[in-house]
Amino acid sequence: MGFATLTLTAIDCPEPRRLAEFYAAVLGGEVKGGPGDGPGDGDWINLYLPDGQRLAFQRAPDLRPPEWPRADRNAQQLHLDLTVEDLDAAQERVLALGARPLDVDDDGGKRDFRVYADPAGHPFCLCRA
Repeated sequence: MGFATLTLTAIDCPEPRRLAEFYAAVLGGEVKGGPGDGPGDGDWINLYLPDGQRLAFQRAPDLRPPEWPRADRNAQQLHLDLTVEDLDAAQERVLALGARPLDVDDDGGKRDFRVYADPAGHPFCLCRA
């Protein structure tokens, strides 16, 4: 048994509020300024998800987005898997919110995920439930 509890996942990005709002539109939840930032566009923005989890977005003005799927240069570091009921409908929504397709060929429905980049360039997957 472990001895620690995961508090949050922090994601580096050039525009914390913009990325927090993207993920709030995808996952739901409430966007709040980080410690000492108040409601503005501080260097740390929190997204409190409906299930009690929290994502945080930390300003990194010189962030170089990962080059998915390359592992030899600026590797992806981490990615989020997001479960959805309808891949096609979810794809339409994330693209309308500013995501970019990276690998959306699901091999005629045989593969149960598609890969996108969020507005800051981080890879994430939409996975069929």
